[in-house]
Amino acid sequence: MANTVIQVQGVSKSYWRDSFEVPVLNDISIEVNEGEFFGLMGPSGSGKTTLLNLIAGIDRPSKGNIVVGGVDIAKLNESALAKWRSQHVGFVFQFYNLLPVLTAFENVELPLLLTSLSKAERKKHVELALDVVGLADRTRHYPKQLSGGQEQRVAIARAIVTDPTLLVADEPTGDLDKHSAEEIMTLLERLNKEYKKTIVMVTHDPRAVEKATVVHHLDKGELS
Repeated sequence: MANTVIQVQGVSKSYWRDSFEVPVLNDISIEVNEGEFFGLMGPSGSGKTTLLNLIAGIDRPSKGNIVVGGVDIAKLNESALAKWRSQHVGFVFQFYNLLPVLTAFENVELPLLLTSLSKAERKKHVELALDVVGLADRTRHYPKQLSGGQEQRVAIARAIVTDPTLLVADEPTGDLDKHSAEEIMTLLERLNKEYKKTIVMVTHDPRAVEKATVVHHLDKGELS
């Protein structure tokens, strides 16, 4: 029987603008099992990125519980939540978020600087992560020397270098051409199948979501 790694239970989220409450998510409940590739589709403004941020501990629900790996993250204080994120979540964003003044190696190494690993151990982890994404020969290249697809591969290497419990991807192909997008989705599929990574991805691209093993749709804060 598969282990449930994410439990979202009766979660709602609203934001306040002046004195007006703006509901974004309404009573969402989902379960993601260990090793699943969970795809969440929906139009722009549907609340899918908000839900992803709640699962990743970037934001907090207005109501409900979010349990990841047995930890109710909505109840953690800010410092405990930051520590939990650094240990358990790898992030892949639409626009890569690489630091232009750092090489591919240095960008991937960044999350490891918060750990107790030695320099030699960090080097081993970084080289392995870059090898997994097919960029072992680009370690000394800066982002401006890489294509968009290669930049996203570096971002994925940075996301997996700490061996996180969960990989979250927010429109990972949104800024890429068709060929690069296909390569990135093949890489994410490989991370899921070969390396047993649990992935939660939000996208509005029907081609991207074909790689997911479970797909849900979100529209106007309602899940289907």
